[in-house]
Amino acid sequence: MNDLLTVILLGIVEGITEFLPVSSTGHLILATRLLGYDADRWAMFNVVIQLGAILAITVLYWRTVWTVLQGLLRGEAGAIRFVRNVLIGFLPAAAIGLLVHKHVEALLGNAEVVAIALTVGGVAILIVERLAKPGDVRGVADIPLPTVIAIGFIQCLAMVPGVSRSGATILGGLSLGVERRTAAEFSFFLAIPTMLGASTLEIWKNRHALSSGTGVGILDIAIGFVVAFFVALVVVRWFLNLVGKRGFGPFGWYRIVAGSAALIWLLNS
Repeated sequence: MNDLLTVILLGIVEGITEFLPVSSTGHLILATRLLGYDADRWAMFNVVIQLGAILAITVLYWRTVWTVLQGLLRGEAGAIRFVRNVLIGFLPAAAIGLLVHKHVEALLGNAEVVAIALTVGGVAILIVERLAKPGDVRGVADIPLPTVIAIGFIQCLAMVPGVSRSGATILGGLSLGVERRTAAEFSFFLAIPTMLGASTLEIWKNRHALSSGTGVGILDIAIGFVVAFFVALVVVRWFLNLVGKRGFGPFGWYRIVAGSAALIWLLNS
């Protein structure tokens, strides 16, 4: 397939799936098998373009980000709690990720693991949606510290490709009494340090390939970044509106159908 077309397709996939509870990494791995391109050559591209989706969050929530920054300068308690919650929620993934990253990398080429994780995760979403009591914690700054820590460790489940970082954190929040929209927004903000860390590590590991031109070029990465940014801008607004009206159930059913279809295809290909 033409490299430019692959860049655009992967940017669209990333922008659509990064903040939905369906696993962006899992979809990119399945795209690798479906499109038949060299996964190792595109590995850094797949990670770095996630920053485009992260930038979309900072644009959509610029008022929140600006208010928090101003609050920090003034020493306001709410702003301090907001930043504290995001950073502490990020720490478990950072620490555990550094310890097990080699094992995680070994799974990144396993599309069968993705298909199974998609299906199991879909079932988990439907169960949590049915059993979780309506949460009363509203606002990222108001999430209690023990809940933040628990969500941070739950996020580590997403190191298994196909689990979904946003899905794990959102379900964790719902299970621990966080209101739907707040659980989704905490997942969005938690993605900022998580994806910045992952992208920085990936760029450092692939710095020689980037400078030598053996991997995907900087221009291709820039195009994928921009595509992911604009697609994510649209998808996040739609996602929050859908969640407010119908909850996370539709994503559970999507995961079950997509994961089952992918597994059948993989076993027969």
